[in-house]
Amino acid sequence: MRRTMILKKYIFLLAACMMAVMNVHAQSDRQFIRSGNRLYRQQNYAKAEIEYRKALGKNPSNPQALYNLGCALLMQQKDSAAVKQFQNAAQCEKAKRRKAMVWHNIGVVCQKHQLFSDAIKAYEESLRNNPSDNKTRYNLALCMRQQKNQKKQNKQNKQNKQNKNNKNKQKQSKNDKDKNNKDKNQQQKQQQQQKQMSKDNAEQLLNYAEQEEQQTQQRLKKHEIQPQRRRLEKNW
Repeated sequence: MRRTMILKKYIFLLAACMMAVMNVHAQSDRQFIRSGNRLYRQQNYAKAEIEYRKALGKNPSNPQALYNLGCALLMQQKDSAAVKQFQNAAQCEKAKRRKAMVWHNIGVVCQKHQLFSDAIKAYEESLRNNPSDNKTRYNLALCMRQQKNQKKQNKQNKQNKQNKNNKNKQKQSKNDKDKNNKDKNQQQKQQQQQKQMSKDNAEQLLNYAEQEEQQTQQRLKKHEIQPQRRRLEKNW
């Protein structure tokens, strides 16, 4: 009987110790968040980030620490890292209003970077959790209009690019045609020059042949006259 009472007392003390450890763990987690919040209000976002990360070191699934860390990163222009923390917070958060705030912030970041499709999805998710949020509703309507204008602008840019390409192709085609005509004219000119040179050469050769023929005839006549003189002189 006495041993049973001692065992029960030991189990009670062990349970009390475990509860105390859990309370210290929870308090440490909240303490870091409160410290981070004070630094955040002082606009010391880098140090606030450190405190929120310490809180997550104690409790990685604390949605408040995740959300506040995302806000601190956002204020330091670390948008991509901030969105990642907001997404983690959205998975851990159970309260619908706070979850709506998380998705609203994701939408704001995506809209800022003109990722309108992702922003629209985030705003819609925010409104599912808090349908009465007029600010989110306004941002959603604005984002849809911006997405429409973006698509229109992209279409116009694509058309302008196509027109520019067609114009360049036409210009290139004209240049190629002009070049071909120039090459053809140059070739024809060279052929004419070659023909003229051939004609001139033929005339020169003909003149040379005629001169040779005349010289030959003159030599023959000269040889024919000389023998007659020698015969006459001998007979004389």
